Amino acid sequence: MINGKTVVFTSGTFDMLHFNHLKMLEYAKALGDMLIVGVNTDELVASYKSTPIIPFEERIALMKAIKGPDIVIPQKSLDHREKVKNLKFDVFVVGDDWAGKFDYLEDMGVDVVYFPYGDGVSSSSLKQRIMENYQVLQNKANSHIPVNFEINKDTK
Repeated sequence: MINGKTVVFTSGTFDMLHFNHLKMLEYAKALGDMLIVGVNTDELVASYKSTPIIPFEERIALMKAIKGPDIVIPQKSLDHREKVKNLKFDVFVVGDDWAGKFDYLEDMGVDVVYFPYGDGVSSSSLKQRIMENYQVLQNKANSHIPVNFEINKDTK
């Protein structure tokens, strides 16, 4: 709490910004007076999953540009103990795909909320859909070339 105001912190990769990201940010904002958003650096993300499609500099700029966050910061670690001390946040919100991973914050007096994403869109599902659509287009393009196609090299 800062000056009697409830501070909420959320964080994530925010790769390929989508509707579920916006829903979680809106929910987090509604839980307090100030919303601080941590955007995972490329190096941090690479430590636990594949490299983001959108580079860090662009992801943090997008987060700063949207309505909702009061403060946007780089996030270099998934351990939030120092951030609790430095930022004095009261509530931590994260997607339910991380359920249980941040319960240790409760021992520091932080309410931890695992936001239910449900079966909706995710950056991983978007990447998968893009790859599947690309494969369909590639197969369609390749089907236009006859199997026995040969270029006549005769120069007569």
